[in-house]
Amino acid sequence: MTSPATGGPLSGPSSSGLFSGMFARGAVPAEVSDAAWLAAMLDVEAALARAQARLGLVPAEVPAALARACRPELYDIAGLGERAARTGNPVIPLVAALRERVEPGLRRFVHLGATSQDVNDTAAMLVARRALAPVLADLSACADACARLASAHRDTVMAGRTVLQHAVPVTFGLKAAGWLSALDRSRTGLAEVPLPVQYGGAAGTLSVLGGRGHEVPPLLAAGLGLAEPVVPWHTDRTPVARLACALGTAAGTLGKVANDVKLLAQTEVAEVAEPAGPGRGTSSAMPHKRNPVGSMSVLACVQRVPGLVASILDGMVQEHERAAGPWQAEWETLGELLRLTGSAASWLREVLEGLTVDAARMRANLGATRGLLMAEQVVVRLGGTPEARRLVDAACARAAEEGAELREVLLADPGVPLTAGEIDAALDPAGALGSAAAFVDRALAAHESLTAPGGRANGTGGTDGRTST
Repeated sequence: MTSPATGGPLSGPSSSGLFSGMFARGAVPAEVSDAAWLAAMLDVEAALARAQARLGLVPAEVPAALARACRPELYDIAGLGERAARTGNPVIPLVAALRERVEPGLRRFVHLGATSQDVNDTAAMLVARRALAPVLADLSACADACARLASAHRDTVMAGRTVLQHAVPVTFGLKAAGWLSALDRSRTGLAEVPLPVQYGGAAGTLSVLGGRGHEVPPLLAAGLGLAEPVVPWHTDRTPVARLACALGTAAGTLGKVANDVKLLAQTEVAEVAEPAGPGRGTSSAMPHKRNPVGSMSVLACVQRVPGLVASILDGMVQEHERAAGPWQAEWETLGELLRLTGSAASWLREVLEGLTVDAARMRANLGATRGLLMAEQVVVRLGGTPEARRLVDAACARAAEEGAELREVLLADPGVPLTAGEIDAALDPAGALGSAAAFVDRALAAHESLTAPGGRANGTGGTDGRTST
């Protein structure tokens, strides 16, 4: 793809590489591409001119002149990148090129009062806002799918597993409700991260504008659909750090759900299966394979996220009024965070919306430990005393050693004062689910409240910040 103005290359979405099918899935890659960054920078310059014109700080004809010049297709991204290597950031050559496209008498009003970091930081917030829209949509869809699973399998009994061993009975509905609650929290946390504009000039004083610089940020924020900061935040990187941490939390949640699905889909477990399709999950060597490619891809994406979050947090320690190195390290790191989290969310959405649940297999797997996972209920039936625990521990040990059913060992033990009917009742998984159903209902009610009209999960709290030119 080439620029019609210069014949140079225009960078599109980074979604056509060898590994992009896994790591650049969905709509986010286009929103964090070089082309998206350029568009955001130009949107900031145009919005700044409009805000300043409203305040009478620049002539009334400046916004229209900037609107004509702030067209991404007019600029050669590769050329800007080459010149950015000499200046330390891409805004400097962009502003120079932008001024060349504005009438000579108006050029001094381009980028008025701003420093390159103002444009870069505000563009980063715009890029983030635009990229978050599909991330939040996919997180919402994942949560909705979990709500459907929780409702449909509210009473589907399965083995609970702790430290990868059978623990006590749970329901698949409860497991899905746990996923649902975590996804709702992660989505809400991400949607509520403030994304502020940046406008502080050379060192945070906006001295070029005399005593009126502080009047610009409210209008700039409103024009871009971003938040208004209290003061410029050039070396206060909490806005970026909060975003990175929220992305890291969302990625971790996506990974937890994918990990559960992966484990439940193992051949020996086979309690769920990912969506099937031509060629999906196949092996180059084993024709019988149906690999959990969706969960695998989610986990591959989120595996890379913690290091990126750590890089953002490490970069918070910056020098005085402008950083040399830590700030610059954020640029690609933030884009990578958004892309990987977005890819993971897109993958998990497909997995959950097409997940097959085998309730019969879940019930059958409850018997894999021959009743041992119900030992706690036997102790309760015997009064819950230390002596009861010793009796049941001994019975469990015999059952494990002999490969016998716990029921048969208990019936054969004269020291166990329970009838066959009482033992059967104690060993019935469906009778030992406690508050599982109530917890499912609570998670579903909380999700419904969150997604109802006016709920916190509706929208992203503002416009997408795109400038019309």
